Amino acid sequence: MNRRTAIRRLATFFLTTASLAEAQQTGKVPRIGFLLGSSPGPDPRVEAFRQGLRDLGYVEGKNIVIEWRFAEGKQDRLAELAADLVQLNVDIIVTDGTNVTRAAKNATKTIPIVMAGDGDPIGNGFVASLAHPGGNITGLSNLISDLSGKRLEILKEAFPGISRIGVIWNPEKSSATGFKETQVAAKALKIQLQSLEVRGPDDFEGAFQAASKRRARAISVVSDSLMFNNRKLLLDIAVKHRIPTMHTQSLWADAGALMSYGTNLPDLYRRAATYVDKILKGAKPADIPVEQPMRFEFVVNLKTAKQIGVTIEPNVLVRAQRVIR
Repeated sequence: MNRRTAIRRLATFFLTTASLAEAQQTGKVPRIGFLLGSSPGPDPRVEAFRQGLRDLGYVEGKNIVIEWRFAEGKQDRLAELAADLVQLNVDIIVTDGTNVTRAAKNATKTIPIVMAGDGDPIGNGFVASLAHPGGNITGLSNLISDLSGKRLEILKEAFPGISRIGVIWNPEKSSATGFKETQVAAKALKIQLQSLEVRGPDDFEGAFQAASKRRARAISVVSDSLMFNNRKLLLDIAVKHRIPTMHTQSLWADAGALMSYGTNLPDLYRRAATYVDKILKGAKPADIPVEQPMRFEFVVNLKTAKQIGVTIEPNVLVRAQRVIR
């Protein structure tokens, strides 16, 4: 009798296992489209997103599929890549910046879109409000523009007596909002701003030459995809001209910028995975509030300080959350 019971239980186990395996094979595996303006390769943001998915129990290639699309710094490719993801009928599109989100928004009004980070989701027309997005887009704000004043304040404290600061910005892209915020902050801090417009990588050298000619003691870079995707070139030129630069987030300082103040982008991308999870479990983007960062990171790169021959005031240096030596 015991032997028969054991055989029945064993048979039930194998039948159940086989049924689960068949269900996994025939069941629909979620397909996520991730659209980036950058090029393929090692990227802390991408790895943070993958880690976020793993923390939630998703295994890429097993119970979730990710369709990666990279514009490789070519903004004119975004519309085509977004349309490609829509044609694949992905379940969700994750985007990595304002221009990328706009391309996805123009491509679909039905597929949920998760912003991994946008400087001004309301001003850019992506959501009706942060609490109630109201459409097919939700995600995270990186508050790039709102922190412009703090960046100028840090520069003024780091280099006492500074009166003129150059601002590199792209009038054709999303950094225009950040430039306006910087103008407002400069007036309150009694700092003269020198507008340094760039529309392509070929404009970087001219911007730094203009800053040197007008004796700007530092430059604040209002980053967008143009600057970020060409950050090595921009930072090499900054070192050549020996001009201190302030940037919008820590990946710039890691790449060789003197200073950065802003949200930690990898953290935002890790959080973006939770939005994907909620939507896959049935939540509607219209009902998921846009999350704003609560923690900001000030990073100083002393290697760069030595390269360009500047000294940062000790009272500023001690406030840095991270110092690269």
